[in-house]
Amino acid sequence: MASLPWLDPDQLWFPPAHEALEEPDGLLALGGDLSPERLVLAYRNGIFPWFSDDQPILWWSPDPRCVLFPGEIHISRSLRRTLNQQRFYLTTDQCFGRVIRLCGSTRAEGTWITADMLAAYSELHQRGIAHSIEIWNRNHELAGGMYGLAIGRCFFGESMFSLETNASKVLMVHLARQLEQWGYQIMDCQVESDHLISMGARCIPRAEFLSILRTSIQQQGPKDWHLNWQWPGRER
Repeated sequence: MASLPWLDPDQLWFPPAHEALEEPDGLLALGGDLSPERLVLAYRNGIFPWFSDDQPILWWSPDPRCVLFPGEIHISRSLRRTLNQQRFYLTTDQCFGRVIRLCGSTRAEGTWITADMLAAYSELHQRGIAHSIEIWNRNHELAGGMYGLAIGRCFFGESMFSLETNASKVLMVHLARQLEQWGYQIMDCQVESDHLISMGARCIPRAEFLSILRTSIQQQGPKDWHLNWQWPGRER
């Protein structure tokens, strides 16, 4: 880490993503701050913060990059049955603070969502950049959720949680469909997981991701970032 650049909070810049370390994969820089301007600059350049309370701010750009192309969302036979049961409904930006807190508190392995991170992303939410997607059961109880950033026509998924079986998968399906309808090119998933891969995400070279990102962030996204929710028809 000693050879990594330390970012001055008074200077708004990042080294190029391709200068990130191979081990640990994608570690690019340390320090700086979590101001809205720095966070937006980071995401626009394929970089994101990920650190614990006992660490300085760490900035990452892994290679390869896990992404989901909205049109490639995978629906298993069992998930299709769940969708047909219409057990859930979705909202957006109804309880951002609750969603981000639950993303942190429901993780058995601990969380990187520190108090500073929560405050920083809450500020981005106030500015209309960070969004929450909530999924509710028929009793109007929160069953799961996700938060992330929308810049241009790229959605950067940050974290999600699930309190009921398949809730997060149903959320992913409807979010992907909405992003595809809006013309979003890509959903950034950052780091590979079995759950994401099972939903159709895949890993692509960082250079390819950055190329797609440069195009998608220049495009105008929807002015009203809300899901056009309606109960779906039966899944075949």
